[in-house]
Amino acid sequence: MRVGAVCSFVGTVRDTRMLSGQATDEVVSMELEHYPGMTESSIEAMIDEAHQRFDFYQAHVIHRVGLLKPADQIVLVAVSSAHRGESFKACEFLMDYLKTQAPFWKKEANPLGANWVDARVTDDQALARWGIQSKNATQPSS
Repeated sequence: MRVGAVCSFVGTVRDTRMLSGQATDEVVSMELEHYPGMTESSIEAMIDEAHQRFDFYQAHVIHRVGLLKPADQIVLVAVSSAHRGESFKACEFLMDYLKTQAPFWKKEANPLGANWVDARVTDDQALARWGIQSKNATQPSS
């Protein structure tokens, strides 16, 4: 058997909004929108990019869309390889890539209303460690 490792990541909807690493407003729901076809193609391209960087066998990404509640699972990334290091790196790379490059639009609802979620500077910084520059995030207002 050649598979010696499977690394997976499951992301969930938070019950609070995070700004600069600090929990702020309560989140009662999150709604995700996407362009069918475009989003799936983008994810496939991310997996192809990961294959060029890491030695792994398979990667699978499932990302939910629609209305979600806190603690709902939102994303699954699973990677198989001969050794754990490549699986860990590819899984982490795919999550960093997804957070900044996948065409999803998120709207968080709190008890006072709803607002679209902007990209985070920390997500762009996480992607930069892989040598990919992203300018998706806006600087937080002071």
